[in-house]
Amino acid sequence: MRRFRYVVCDVFTDVPLAGNQLAVFTDARDLDELTMQALAKEMNFAETVFVLPPGSDDADVRIRIFTPARELPFAGHPTLGAAFVLGVPLSKIVIRLETGAGVVPVELERDGPRIVFGLMEQPIPAWQAVPDPAPILAAVGVSGSLLPVERYDLGPGHVFIELGSPEEVAALAPDIAALARATEDGVNCFARDGSHWKTRMFAPNHGVVEDAATGSAAGPLAVHLARHGRIGFGERIEISQGTEIGRPSTLYATAYGSGDEIERVTVGGSAVVVARGEFKF
Repeated sequence: MRRFRYVVCDVFTDVPLAGNQLAVFTDARDLDELTMQALAKEMNFAETVFVLPPGSDDADVRIRIFTPARELPFAGHPTLGAAFVLGVPLSKIVIRLETGAGVVPVELERDGPRIVFGLMEQPIPAWQAVPDPAPILAAVGVSGSLLPVERYDLGPGHVFIELGSPEEVAALAPDIAALARATEDGVNCFARDGSHWKTRMFAPNHGVVEDAATGSAAGPLAVHLARHGRIGFGERIEISQGTEIGRPSTLYATAYGSGDEIERVTVGGSAVVVARGEFKF
């Protein structure tokens, strides 16, 4: 009988039982891809991480990220959460995680021995206009977007729709079946909420009807807002997400550069470990 230990943490929150849930299998060397996918489906969190030895001298570990339905080359809250879980035993200030989208460094801030914040430098996304956003808008249940509807590719793809108020975002009730037919990507609806930004993200084809905190969309959102003049380059934004599904989350993102020349994208937040367990089979 083999034993596979895992840690559960809540990501993009500093309190338990909020944020985005994540399972981290800390030693996945004896797991094949089919079993990883089955375990991710069994956990039924938005994502599950499997930790492996690095394949690159530039990385401390390699991680594979699975939703209940598929493997992703990169995702934000699994990368940040894995850094929190592994940062203590590895005693690192900066931990470098090898993902399917490249090596992602995460700088860890501590209060004594406790890790309280992590800041990851994300891959720079590619973007393009969505040629025909009408089916996506109809599935979401809105008539249009205040900014151009664009798709950003960071491994997972994300489509962005700007609404006029946080109340409009909160009131969304998408037709999930229609949304699954309209796009393979995650659909992010957002609005300014005072000094913050409120978002909701729907990704039925990823096996996630609505996500509590989407780190892989936070960086592209900062890029989207800076490119279109909603914020300045180098200006950090605070993003609120997850309230409608009972998992309030807070993310921070900054895009550096000018015009369409993006130099650097960072996304940060907190995480807390809430459980440990093991599978035996």
